[in-house]
Amino acid sequence: MADAAAATADSAQARLRVMILGTGERANVLAEASRLRPLIEEQADVVHCDLQGTDDLSAVEADLAIVLGGDGAILRSAHQMGSRQVPTIGVNLGKLGFLADLDPDELLAVLPDICRGEYRVVEHLMFDCHVTDGEGNTVCRHTGLNEAAVFAGPPFAILQIDLYVDAELATSYSCDGLIVATPVGSTAHSLSAGGPILRKNLQAFVISPISPHTLTNRPVVDTADRVYELVVPDPHEGTTLVVDGRVTCNLKADYRIRIARAEHSFKLVEVPGHGYYHTLREKLGWGGRLKLKG
Repeated sequence: MADAAAATADSAQARLRVMILGTGERANVLAEASRLRPLIEEQADVVHCDLQGTDDLSAVEADLAIVLGGDGAILRSAHQMGSRQVPTIGVNLGKLGFLADLDPDELLAVLPDICRGEYRVVEHLMFDCHVTDGEGNTVCRHTGLNEAAVFAGPPFAILQIDLYVDAELATSYSCDGLIVATPVGSTAHSLSAGGPILRKNLQAFVISPISPHTLTNRPVVDTADRVYELVVPDPHEGTTLVVDGRVTCNLKADYRIRIARAEHSFKLVEVPGHGYYHTLREKLGWGGRLKLKG
């Protein structure tokens, strides 16, 4: 009898501990969460649910995060997890969904396999963005997954941005802005600015100028083992630093932006049949036309 009880306890402990996350601005997120939760609970233990994207998730003990929404919801959940990144599976309720690659029915189909441990986790580069003033004081500090970008802002005149790599001046851009993106971010704003697509698990950054005045200024790819610093010697009134779509601060002439590899990485669950080139082919319309959902 004791052996049976112990076996039951071990079986219960073996159940996957899951967080259900999302952003409640989308009505379909709340509806899908209500529909999916009881089905998920048949396979795993739901230990936390946050559909507003506001909770501090760094102390939640979980084995898996299921994020409902789109890539923006995944970015937000990565920020919420902080230095304790939990393997994440994205359920796309938005449009393109590079990171949120499964639809709800596909999640339910693969969840039994995942709960048995039959899945692969691919780690993706994250970065630490640290802004200091002329005296070395911290102005702001953020961790990002997609990109750090400087935008000229009002009065929308061309901007000079100096790029240093490992403290050595690399170049000075005359442009409307500059994007330093991870491989995950290479298919976001950087791609729209003419940057290359990097395989998501590469350990590299891509630096892409926005509308550079000099035509020889082209995107550059370099290793993530270097430290990248941006200085704007004559910022406009509206010149801003944006990390993963969030405005972090207005820039001043003595500010220095330091971008380096973060100590932790974003962990994305890869499901069979949804490999890297499958995602590019489906989401970018390489087989024909751009595929939007909804």
